[in-house]
Amino acid sequence: MIKPKMHVLEQTAFNLPGQSNFYKGKVRDVYTIDNTYLVMVASDRISAFDHILPRCIPYKGQVLNQIASRFLNETSHIIPNWLITSPDPHVSIGRICEPIKIEMVIRGYLAGHAWRTYRDGKRELCGVKLPDGLKENDPLPTPIITPSTKAEEGHDEDISAKEILLNGIVNEKTWTELCQKTHELFDFGSQHAKDQGLILVDTKYEFGMLDGTLCLMDEIHTPDSSRYFYAEGYQERQDNGLAQEQLSKEFVRQWLIEHGFQGLDGQKMPNIPDSFVTKVSERYTHLYKSIVGTKFEGRSYLDINERVEENILSALKEL
Repeated sequence: MIKPKMHVLEQTAFNLPGQSNFYKGKVRDVYTIDNTYLVMVASDRISAFDHILPRCIPYKGQVLNQIASRFLNETSHIIPNWLITSPDPHVSIGRICEPIKIEMVIRGYLAGHAWRTYRDGKRELCGVKLPDGLKENDPLPTPIITPSTKAEEGHDEDISAKEILLNGIVNEKTWTELCQKTHELFDFGSQHAKDQGLILVDTKYEFGMLDGTLCLMDEIHTPDSSRYFYAEGYQERQDNGLAQEQLSKEFVRQWLIEHGFQGLDGQKMPNIPDSFVTKVSERYTHLYKSIVGTKFEGRSYLDINERVEENILSALKEL
């Protein structure tokens, strides 16, 4: 049980050797080293509807970083990625890639944003036609790619393959390779999920170029970037019109919706009580065990900023 006074890694403010830039994202603190390497510190901040929530979630950063590091290592045979090392449960260090400014969202089921679009009567998403007669959380005939723009601020926006090519975001050859690797990664993630008794519903990947080669960036198959259902009972719940039991950040979004917040103009972020913070933290540690298949070992928060900095400095000396 988490104590009422919750210890978290909210933010960092290091001055690292060779540091040439610093960027504070919604969740990660990102340090550029010698214009060659990125040090990404996964904080315990949490975002939803493109807003950072006012409360941090204990162990969230460790959960996300360790899941992402594992799957980056396990998918390197499919596509090269940016990661070099993870010297701390909250830290990943890797090579700087030139980012491709779209998120490759792939969906195997009609859930989340896709369902809300479908529910509102639309039968096309990002230029992809959707059949009539589907219910929320039904499987799609085949997985579909529904890209979005990668916004530095504000909301990401849906974009079609046609628009991507017309706007010159990538050329046709690169787009074909992006789609191929997205499907291959999704196939890998889906099989891993199946082995764990889960269904990988949808996820997103971010890609970049490194020395002229397409590579995978950022996180992969984490509960922040992916949606999972429990496989057991899935069909029974669908047949009876019941909500699916899922492992993702969607439950945080649903809580915010129930409290009148979807990130829209004029809406006020609700106060988040300790009880909900505790619930979210417990959900994340449960997600780790369910997705990875091993028990989560939470590291101490004692002197955490000092520990993280020390581990980063030791790793940088080895590069």
